[in-house]
Amino acid sequence: MKSALVIGLGRFGRHFAAHFASLGHEVMVVDSREDLVNALLPQVTGGQIADAANEDFLRTLGVRDFDFCLVGIAGNFESALEIVAILKELGAKCVLAKAGNERHGRLLLRCGADQVIYPEKEIGRKLATRLAARNMFDYIELTPEYAIYEIPTPTSWVGKSIIQLNVRAKYQVSILAIKNGNDTLPMPGADHVFSAQEHLLILATHKALDRLPE
Repeated sequence: MKSALVIGLGRFGRHFAAHFASLGHEVMVVDSREDLVNALLPQVTGGQIADAANEDFLRTLGVRDFDFCLVGIAGNFESALEIVAILKELGAKCVLAKAGNERHGRLLLRCGADQVIYPEKEIGRKLATRLAARNMFDYIELTPEYAIYEIPTPTSWVGKSIIQLNVRAKYQVSILAIKNGNDTLPMPGADHVFSAQEHLLILATHKALDRLPE
């Protein structure tokens, strides 16, 4: 179980805090708006209504004890910079910060952020990739070249085994898992025979995905 301090409960901060808590982790939220904090309290570990740019207040939170601190301030970039700098001065292990553009991202990194997140950019790229690809349900980008894709079983593969098709050598993809309804078979053996109702989790380049049969 991990612990997170989430500062700023805009749309991004709220969704992150709620989902991270739903995965079984401890989440402390901070925002100057009482209604936003109170709305999340039933879902998270705790919350504080305060101006997070106040160093004395942040000191009381024991930021060193959190696995990471996420600064999701949306409307006040100056405040976000100040909070990132204070968190690092107080010894925070890892500080992640939301940025709206590349310039803001560079400034956040200079102030001590360990990682900058561009939510709109990342969502836009993911949606564009998913809509551009044929027959893809979801994907996780690993590098600019490689990703893990969830795809339906190609029709021509149904009734054949992995070794028969020589999947890795012929198509340059690695099959990581097979999903069938609520069941998942990780690292299927070479003798696994594909069926029409299965979804495949594959590791591949974008080009290799486009070359797969429908």
